[in-house]
Amino acid sequence: MRQIHIDSIRQLVADLCIEANTSLSQDVYQCLGSCMQSETSSLGKNILQTIIANADLAKKELRPMCQDTGQTVIFVQIGQDVQVVGGLLEDAINAGIREGYQRGYLRNSVVKSPFERVNTNDNTPGVIHYDIIAGDRLLITVSPKGFGSENMSQLKMLKPSDGLEGVKQFILQVVKDAGSNPCPPIIVGVGIGGTMEKAAILSKQALLKPLDKINEDPFLASLEAELLEKVNALEIGPAGFGGRTTALGVNINTYPTHIAGLPVAVNIGCHANRHVDGQL
Repeated sequence: MRQIHIDSIRQLVADLCIEANTSLSQDVYQCLGSCMQSETSSLGKNILQTIIANADLAKKELRPMCQDTGQTVIFVQIGQDVQVVGGLLEDAINAGIREGYQRGYLRNSVVKSPFERVNTNDNTPGVIHYDIIAGDRLLITVSPKGFGSENMSQLKMLKPSDGLEGVKQFILQVVKDAGSNPCPPIIVGVGIGGTMEKAAILSKQALLKPLDKINEDPFLASLEAELLEKVNALEIGPAGFGGRTTALGVNINTYPTHIAGLPVAVNIGCHANRHVDGQL
């Protein structure tokens, strides 16, 4: 049994919080550059250029890419041969969020109660998802989620008879409804199957998949390409000012589901789509 002390976990989470908010992932950065070359709208091209310049400056100056540094979503994969020592894993993760947001001068955006709306002043608690995996490693993904895009996400329990066409229509309608609100170009994360909550988690995990990696499932790869083309044909464009670059990618995750249901969740990510991994 491998032991990992909570101090190492706290330090890792703190560093990842700062990195995720200040450094655009390479796949998104390259995709923005590629889209800037192919964008037909001159205003859209200028906006993409500005987004890239903003990302360069944020990385150089170690400043957040966006004023909304998000609610901190954490995905934890913990090996079944790992023993966390020195305290509780969840306390260590929240201590890391607290330290990272303070050290990185990141905006605190979390309120204690949905009704009383009093800021916790340290961006905790995080929204933490756990998976038990084989081995003795601890993998942590930090994905700060701004609510310009989160508020545009939707979930629907379709009927099985709605079928594939019903799924496509729902996904496109979510993007139409979102319009310019989630700061396009967006990344569209889709979760299909499971239960209501499983579909939502699948859709959020879909945002973590690299844009430059084709889905291993040929059917899903084809569906993602078709939906990306249809989303971009909406011509919402960069920042909503029109153009062909409405989305950088559509990523889909699926899971077995009940014979009587067809849950579909769409989680919209803004152009920053912040996420970064680390392991101990």
